[in-house]
Amino acid sequence: MFDESVKKLKNKNYTVVDLFCGAGGLSRGFMDEGFNVVLGVDFNDSALETFEKNHGKTKALKIDLFNHENINQIDEFLKKQNVHVDVLVGGPPCQGFSLAGKREADDDRNVLYSAMVKTAKLIKPKIVVLENVPGLLSLYGGKAGNRIKADFEELGYKMSAKILYAPNYGVPQIRKRVFFVGILGGAKAFDYPNPILSDGHFVTTRQAIGDLPSLINDNDYKLSTVRSYESSPQNEYQLKMRDGSKIVMNHYPTRHEQKTIDNISLVPEGGNYRDLPEELSKLFKYKESLRRYHGDKPSLTIDTGHRTHFHYEYNRIPTVRECARLQSFPDTFIFHGSKQEQYKQVGNAVPPLLGSAIAKKVKELLDNEKI
Repeated sequence: MFDESVKKLKNKNYTVVDLFCGAGGLSRGFMDEGFNVVLGVDFNDSALETFEKNHGKTKALKIDLFNHENINQIDEFLKKQNVHVDVLVGGPPCQGFSLAGKREADDDRNVLYSAMVKTAKLIKPKIVVLENVPGLLSLYGGKAGNRIKADFEELGYKMSAKILYAPNYGVPQIRKRVFFVGILGGAKAFDYPNPILSDGHFVTTRQAIGDLPSLINDNDYKLSTVRSYESSPQNEYQLKMRDGSKIVMNHYPTRHEQKTIDNISLVPEGGNYRDLPEELSKLFKYKESLRRYHGDKPSLTIDTGHRTHFHYEYNRIPTVRECARLQSFPDTFIFHGSKQEQYKQVGNAVPPLLGSAIAKKVKELLDNEKI
């Protein structure tokens, strides 16, 4: 009898709403752990299309969260669906944390961040998860991080914050993110996930993307082109990324100037423009220029398509699919919109495996605590 009740409890389908959802990396991590993601909110049409088409029956709403009156649309949607939200997640753009100087409730520099606070006040989720760049903790001498905690604590949430390093959780990419987690009426702080991998055992760039088509002599630049796998999965990570996928989407070459191809061909694996002959290297001022990934290390932090990072072997920038793999998006997750928008969606996302690590601990909490 006890075993059956525990089994029933473990199978409870907790609900999630994602603000500033973008493509939905954080939501995907929660969905992969069995959560029911009922709603994603953003203001970018392409990101919302990507979000809705990759999260089952999830709905996406285009809402301008600069206008706090629009938050009522979230509440109205949930009431129509007869949904009570267990978890509110979100990654407000860091511009929303300009918190220097006198605190003003109507300061429009703060509305993106405070939109998440006001949404929590309105829909009263059991757990809130806010993700952002690590520098947020030290912004304005720590005032930004303290403000976040204080504002949610005023609503009754027990708040804590911790920086997580993505390679520790199976993500083949050097990326750090801070997670603020609040528990409504909680007596103790959230128990963050322990690392599952240590330095020397991280998933490498080659292990992550080495099975994808090389695109050598491939001049088909159409975003809609479907490509085939040219080899079997070579390791556990590739097997996981390819699960359920028969084709390769979002994997197309980029037209580079011959000058760029000639320059990057001179850069060794793991190198950058400083490895060029002096007469060429002195032409570059930006420190990120011509950085080539090292195949046997996690990749550099995936950006939003600035075209400064290059494949560890081929003389081109990584494709959208390769960037998605390095962010731990599975190959069945298809990105929509223009090429630039796809790169931006991937670069702005929380790696799903990192989201999954948080989601597992949130689920344990909901399963075992009376919240």
